[in-house]
Amino acid sequence: MACPSIHVLLYPLPPSGHVIPILDLARRLLSRPGLTVTVLVTPATLPILEPFLSAHPSPSLQHLVLPAPPRPPPSVAPIDNLLTTIRGFRDLHSPALVEWFGSQASPPDVIVSDFLFGWTDKLARQLGIPRVVFSPCSASYLSIAFSLWRDLPELKDTPEVSFPDLPDCPSYPSWQLSEVYVEAGDSTMEFHRDIIVADVESWGVLFNSFAELELDYIDHTKRDYGHDRVWAVGPLMPPDDDQCAPASRGGPTSLPADDVLAWLDSCPDGSVVYVCFGSRTVLTRKQMDELAAALDLSGVRFVLCVKDPGENKVEADYGKVPDGFEDRVSGRGLVIRGWAPQVLILRHRAVCAFLTHCGWNSVMEGIMAGVVMLTWPIGADQYPNAKLLVDQLGVGIRVGEGTKKIPEAAELSRILRDSISATRPEMVRAGEISKVAVSAIKPGGSSEHDLDDFIKRVYEVKISK
Repeated sequence: MACPSIHVLLYPLPPSGHVIPILDLARRLLSRPGLTVTVLVTPATLPILEPFLSAHPSPSLQHLVLPAPPRPPPSVAPIDNLLTTIRGFRDLHSPALVEWFGSQASPPDVIVSDFLFGWTDKLARQLGIPRVVFSPCSASYLSIAFSLWRDLPELKDTPEVSFPDLPDCPSYPSWQLSEVYVEAGDSTMEFHRDIIVADVESWGVLFNSFAELELDYIDHTKRDYGHDRVWAVGPLMPPDDDQCAPASRGGPTSLPADDVLAWLDSCPDGSVVYVCFGSRTVLTRKQMDELAAALDLSGVRFVLCVKDPGENKVEADYGKVPDGFEDRVSGRGLVIRGWAPQVLILRHRAVCAFLTHCGWNSVMEGIMAGVVMLTWPIGADQYPNAKLLVDQLGVGIRVGEGTKKIPEAAELSRILRDSISATRPEMVRAGEISKVAVSAIKPGGSSEHDLDDFIKRVYEVKISK
């Protein structure tokens, strides 16, 4: 078949953890001749896209900037905040996209939108094109979410919730499940359930994962959704030979990437632990105090990335790097405030372990880098991700769980010291999984095959009209 000519509209949820993998998907799509990609962003997320636009000056890459809905008022409960925002995007963007679509000489042939934008399935049907779910989460987590919202298990007086219909029959403490499901009122739950149902009814699904990692769950998704338009195209991230993209991938930081790499260059191979809880998590005072004390006590080299609580947080409830900490660890510890060039750090020869909140982007980046993962999930999909790393893949060491299981400094310092041992079985296993992940996105790999099949199937829909 000749090179297909299709136009893909990518529509991420605004937080950077959702925008970044979809931009990496855009990079992969643009490596195919004949494709046009339009990325929809808001004024707030446009700065994340701009370095990508500068690096790929091409008429094949376009962008559409639409305003974001107003932030929910302070009176809106935190648990309702996200869904109120999603409603706002639906009400504001749906008519704007219909108008934009009608104005295009060559409108999109497919909408690839975040899994939380379930309303775009109805929009795509109105426009007469397929909607494909983009999941920045794992196939296993999306399977758990669908099972949870389909079956609606009762959580009252239920300490553990099991999922007997899923591979390996996983179970989780009820407090580790979706906060929306555990805490929300009836109207919020109904709206969230509609999102999941719309995802299942959509034309296809793209996962930032790879078949060798989650084959059982990918096959389960095909059975659950009733079709085979399920593609694993990850890990989605910049290629190894592109040193510019990882450095500009994200937000502002207190240290330039070159300074971070220069510090790592001065460290022996396999001697550094990288510590980061993602772009949104602010540690509590107790969590930060134990973590800082453990890093101080351990004697290991480390890079610590911390997020400032900000003026809207109650200072007593949120942790800051203790006074004098940086002076005490000077020479063996580096503290980064704000965004860190995480991919570059994890790829560096000096880094061998990663203390992480187990967000899926971090999981994919850690797997690709072949580092041992020290798991401390905080919420959302992070508990199933930690279970995957520790219990199934054997590349992780369990450290903590949210605020319910905060490791004591002495125990955590021991784990930090042990994690840099080259003889640990987790380190051997991490190297093996890394090779499989790298192969998946090389020519002939499983993820490259799935991406080509996605393009082919969209093209077949286009020419069948």
